[in-house]
Amino acid sequence: MMKIISYTAVFVFLLFAGCAPRQRAVEFYVDAVTLKEQNQDQQAIRKLNLAIRADRRFSLAHSLLGEIYEQNKEYPRAAGSYEKATELNPWSFKDYFSLGRVYQIMSDFAQAVKAYQKAVELKPDHLEANLNAAKCLYEVNDLDQALAYGKRAEKIDPNIFELQMMLGNIYEAQNDYERSIRTFKRALEIDSDNPTAMLSLAAAYLRTGRYEPARELLTTVTNSHPDNGSAYQYLGFCYLRLEDVNQAIESYDKAIEINNLDWEAYRGLGVAYMLNALNNEDVRLKEKAVELWRKSLSIKPDQPRRDRLIKLIEKYSK
Repeated sequence: MMKIISYTAVFVFLLFAGCAPRQRAVEFYVDAVTLKEQNQDQQAIRKLNLAIRADRRFSLAHSLLGEIYEQNKEYPRAAGSYEKATELNPWSFKDYFSLGRVYQIMSDFAQAVKAYQKAVELKPDHLEANLNAAKCLYEVNDLDQALAYGKRAEKIDPNIFELQMMLGNIYEAQNDYERSIRTFKRALEIDSDNPTAMLSLAAAYLRTGRYEPARELLTTVTNSHPDNGSAYQYLGFCYLRLEDVNQAIESYDKAIEINNLDWEAYRGLGVAYMLNALNNEDVRLKEKAVELWRKSLSIKPDQPRRDRLIKLIEKYSK
């Protein structure tokens, strides 16, 4: 966490205070700084509240309060203090950036966006401010703005794995799969063994019907990370598309072994069993498929294409 204690600012306040309340506030603030450095946070908070009582427009006191509250994971209080600091000092990049970070931690992405956008206005070339603005805009589904901030961050430093992954996710959300593939590949150039990047690239391959390269990537992930259930689930889907039903069953079984609440794996496994049932005219396999689909629905009743799955259950339960 960024730690900035502006003794210069304190000196300026002392020099130009011009009134006893401001001087008293600065004295409390200096005491709070010392107490914070000694890890005596509660005493520091008391001193800062005294400083604010002496001078309610003392922005540094509000800022340091926000920092202490944030370090102690009291995020709503931290947000309130940073809000006040930015209100009193609208030129403080640090306070806007910190405010955005706290709102982001609290998953209040709309408020985080506002804070980060203001931070970027104050420091247009700040990598993290642009990157975090893009992340939060992505969370509120403002994909065009997310991409704009992401591209600005990329101009500052293109060799950030997290940034390339986020850009890939934005392109994917925009259904621009060719760009998402190129971007996920760029992420893998930065971190060649990252399973998340390999899964994301494999998923993009699957969406564009490139099943063989997807299978190769997913097999690499399962070999190096045998506890990665998502990789086995994707691999099951891939084998279905490659019409290798037995391998699909094996992959889905492994995904469920790793995570017995993986509703997508149960659904896909049901499809694999139904294909075998229809090919072999096996009633027992058909019943197994229906059982797996029901299990999938019991885990996630509001899953995508729910109505279609219910119709299949009704059709093959007769």
